Amino acid sequence: MKYTSVFDIIGPAMIGPSSSHTAGAAKIGLMARKIFNGQPRHIEVVFYRSFAKTYKGHGTDLALIGGLLGYGVNSPHLVQAAEHAAKLGLNIAITTSEEDVTHPNTVKITMANKNHRLTVVGISPGGGRAEIISINDFNIKISADNNFLIIFHFDRHGVIASAAKLLASEGINIGYMEVARKSRGSEALMTIETDQVIPERITKELKKIPHVTNVVVHNK
Repeated sequence: MKYTSVFDIIGPAMIGPSSSHTAGAAKIGLMARKIFNGQPRHIEVVFYRSFAKTYKGHGTDLALIGGLLGYGVNSPHLVQAAEHAAKLGLNIAITTSEEDVTHPNTVKITMANKNHRLTVVGISPGGGRAEIISINDFNIKISADNNFLIIFHFDRHGVIASAAKLLASEGINIGYMEVARKSRGSEALMTIETDQVIPERITKELKKIPHVTNVVVHNK
């Protein structure tokens, strides 16, 4: 494995015992909560491969739930995450699967409340890092360590150009961009990593673009 930083080896400041199975899982939970845009009331978690075998011993379930509650990787509340979720009346189901997936530290999270349902798939590559690789069956790649935008929209002429033009007008450089659609003219998803922090006013302007249904912003 190639390391790009000393933090890939020693990991971040965190509640232990494992950077990949604990800190990474907490970050996946935090990202999922942000993408859902609020506190889900019903949560279904499926752990795969290494996560499935060791999640109880490494506290991966507690870290993930803590992230879904909004707790950071170094929060002392992570160890009480299940109790806190129960007090809030959240309905959480955790299962494992033997389905073959690409990465050993993979989790699928389905979140719902009365009016909203969303499924994300996340991986923990190691060193406390976390990535979301799927949202509602759209294959994507966004990292907790980068600034990023997720723009939910319909596949219509001019949406992508309008978003890119708005970012450029504010001096925000796009480092990576990917667009996926389920079929021509239907639901689409735009993911953009940026070099600069994305101000709230930009988020508001992006939401005004015709055919955009929602915008999620993550500033590292």
